[in-house]
This record gives sequence, structure tokens and C-alpha cells, in this order.
Amino acid sequence: MSLEKVRDYLAPFGAATRIQVLAESSATVELAAAALHTEGKRIAKSMSFYRPDHDGAFLVIFAGDARVDNHRFKETFHTKASMVKATDVKRLTGHPVGGVCPFAVNPGVDIYLDLSLKRFTTVFPACGTGNSAIEVTLPELEVFSHAAGWVDVAKGWQEE
Repeated sequence: MSLEKVRDYLAPFGAATRIQVLAESSATVELAAAALHTEGKRIAKSMSFYRPDHDGAFLVIFAGDARVDNHRFKETFHTKASMVKATDVKRLTGHPVGGVCPFAVNPGVDIYLDLSLKRFTTVFPACGTGNSAIEVTLPELEVFSHAAGWVDVAKGWQEE
């Protein structure tokens, strides 16, 4: 089970007990915000993209109110923003749709954090299921996710 995999992954960081298993769904930004009693923009949504060879995936973690800026994405990653099909998500990332998170992903899945997150002290990523989350600080998110770095590939979250 993905949740147990994430718990085991976060245990060495002392964070496994902070995972919240919710009675209701948190599979979308709106549902997660309602279940966690927070603003949607503080939900750290994980978006899965195919690597250029389509033989794997990478994740970009965005603020809940951010959208992909295709031009910036292509400039940064040198490939078109091609989202992983729902039928491929679990196989490529290790987590099901609605529970994709930056923890305990499959080997070879790089994780990038979008600058849209930097306006918050804490954010809420999922924990491997469509009804789990954890509140983490940005430094924790960087460390726990083994992030490959910060990127600026979003729009819609600030005045353009």
C-alpha cells in the first residue's frame, strides 16, 4: 500500500506520525483544502510529467493555485509539458492518481519544487493515497523529497 510505503519512507525523518489520514477524500486541491481546513493554494499538488523519452516520469510540486506555464516549462526542461496519462501514473511514479506525492517515489523519478510554493511557511502534500496528507515546512519538503531543485514553471498564482 502506498500510504505504508510513505510512512516507512518518512520514519527516518521522524515525520511518519505527522501523516494525517482523513475521513474524506483529499484527491484534488479543492477536496484536500476542505478536508484539511486550509486554503487551496497551500496544497502542494504533485503533477507527473513524462520524461522526453516517455520511458519514465518526473514530478513538479506546485502550489494548489498554480498552473503549468508551457513556455517556462519547455525553457526549463527542454521538452514539452506532457502529463502522464492516468493509466500510467501508478506504474511510473509508485503512487495512484489522487495520492501522488514527493515521497517514496519509484527509482529514477526526479522531483522539482516550483517557486509558487515559496510564499508559504508550510504546505500540505499528499502521502500516497487520496485521503492522506502531511503538513511540512519548505525546508522539510526539500529534504524529505530529495528535490532536484527549485524551478519557475508555473503561472496563475501571482499577478502576471
